Amino acid sequence: MHSPYYLSMTDLAQYANSLWDILNYPLFKLGKGSLTLWAILLNVLLVVSFVLLTARMKNWLLTALSQKKGVNISNWRAAITLGYYGLLGIGLVGILQTTGLDLSFFTVLTGAIGIGVGFGMQTIISNFVSGIILLLEKPLKLGDRIEIGEVSGNVHNISVRATTIITNDNVAIIVPNSDFISKQLINWTYSGNTVRIKISVPVSYASDPDLVSELLMSVAKEEAGVLEIPAPTVRLSSFGDSGLVFDLLVWTQDYADRMGALRSLLNFAVLKKFKENKITIPFPQMDLHILKDPET
Repeated sequence: MHSPYYLSMTDLAQYANSLWDILNYPLFKLGKGSLTLWAILLNVLLVVSFVLLTARMKNWLLTALSQKKGVNISNWRAAITLGYYGLLGIGLVGILQTTGLDLSFFTVLTGAIGIGVGFGMQTIISNFVSGIILLLEKPLKLGDRIEIGEVSGNVHNISVRATTIITNDNVAIIVPNSDFISKQLINWTYSGNTVRIKISVPVSYASDPDLVSELLMSVAKEEAGVLEIPAPTVRLSSFGDSGLVFDLLVWTQDYADRMGALRSLLNFAVLKKFKENKITIPFPQMDLHILKDPET
């Protein structure tokens, strides 16, 4: 007569065998093989673990990169992002193959489904491809001051689907990557953080142009946000309907992302200088001549 302990171990083994048989029961044919519940559970576990591990590795590399000095963060960030998606694709295919799934079935299935959902995923695919192009060609990078359409701000994040822009109002705007390919992109800091700002100032024809030029140059030199090199310049740009039009051109780094603020400071300073030196800013005028009829 068997002991109770021996019987319990036998029952446990029978239950384990029964559970294993259930897990390995073929649910349906998949290509040359069969899909079982065990294969589903194993693939889900491995895929989720792999995705979490690669995402954690990507975030760790990006965090470590942000703490490094003297490196081209934009290039490394693009390389890490592209490597992440490449590793993700290769790893998922490898997991499915090593667990015994017949991928030839997925090839046929993908082709059949692709025709049906291709039109519905055009926008997603377009943004994804555009994101890859942005990461490779790098028309913009983190921190750049850009304008696209009616959106203006600093680039905060670049992903393969969309780019996040932070405006001067501290509002985050998510712009689809396809817009950067199909629309005109203005990158104020593409070649560096030094940008040029122009303000146009009209003065009356009675004003001394040399004095006006001298006053505008003094305004530029007294503003702390204006660079000395490249030096500011003054140009007599045109002869307007009501007066002479001068252009003050200055270079700045401090106001590269706040050009409107610097324009305002310069305009206030110009207005003050002109008042102190009695330089008149003209306004549109019209002379009306009344001719009398000689017969009246």
